[in-house]
Amino acid sequence: MTRVGLMFAGQGAQAVGMGQDLWEQSPAARALFERADAVLGRSISGLCFAGPAAALTASVNCQPAIFTMSMACLAALRECTALEPIVCGGLSLGEWAAVTCAGVLDFDDALRLVAERGRLMDEACRATAGSMAAVIGADAALVEGICRQHGVDVANYNCPGQIVISGGGAEVKAAVAALALAGVSRVVLLEVAGAYHSRLMNAAAAAFAARLAPVPFRAPVCPVAQNVPGALVTAAAAIRGHLCAQVNGSVRWEACARAMLAAGADVLIEVGPGKVLAGFMRRIDRAVPVCSVGSCAELAAAVQLLRRDAGSAARGAQA
Repeated sequence: MTRVGLMFAGQGAQAVGMGQDLWEQSPAARALFERADAVLGRSISGLCFAGPAAALTASVNCQPAIFTMSMACLAALRECTALEPIVCGGLSLGEWAAVTCAGVLDFDDALRLVAERGRLMDEACRATAGSMAAVIGADAALVEGICRQHGVDVANYNCPGQIVISGGGAEVKAAVAALALAGVSRVVLLEVAGAYHSRLMNAAAAAFAARLAPVPFRAPVCPVAQNVPGALVTAAAAIRGHLCAQVNGSVRWEACARAMLAAGADVLIEVGPGKVLAGFMRRIDRAVPVCSVGSCAELAAAVQLLRRDAGSAARGAQA
């Protein structure tokens, strides 16, 4: 039996038109989009399918849209296979799809919380002058030291050779200059609305923690690789705490991916828009089969991969 780990996309993976073919061809995906529209009382499906891009990119819209798209992709995948993942994980926003997939929250509750998370982070972006930069090929200890010197935070440890830093615009520029002086030649300023996963999100994190406190959480049906510890988590209270801390804390995605592999996943499937996590996984361990499910064509390819791996496992067991 193929042991599958599911990875869920984060903010920035959105694209106008995402999910429309699934809406047209998968009854399960269509039901998820319709449910999202009803729960939030606005057309999340319309934003996904038709944009405009500027509206879809804003955190207040982007976060519930990507979450809905990811869960619609999961519904379509489960419509075609008897899929029960042994482990789930998601990058930043994607962690919400992961915990929902693992049964910690119902779709309706998770969607409302994601929408509130997006609203609060959008407010924090407008209230601060934040910036982010991707640092390529640098030693993590060097980056961390320069961040401390300049009042900047490490937002993401994505994969070997890619770290993202985050903070005030002037502080990030100073850190970038210091990295250049230290011999780091590849640093790319990112086009983002604010300084995600940094101290500039402290107000959003505090407000979100208060919003999250009364919501009941269940223990997951499979372990969840969470961004803040970079490890597998199975306790409901710990999952809640990490989801709060993640808003202004570092995303340790490389550690999450390695934890999912250590849990025994034979195949990793990226569920939702884009192929960023599949790309990271190839940098982390090229030997692991990985695919993405964000369209009907990708869904068909993933189903074939699962059937092929299941057949190989069955032949191995017989031998």
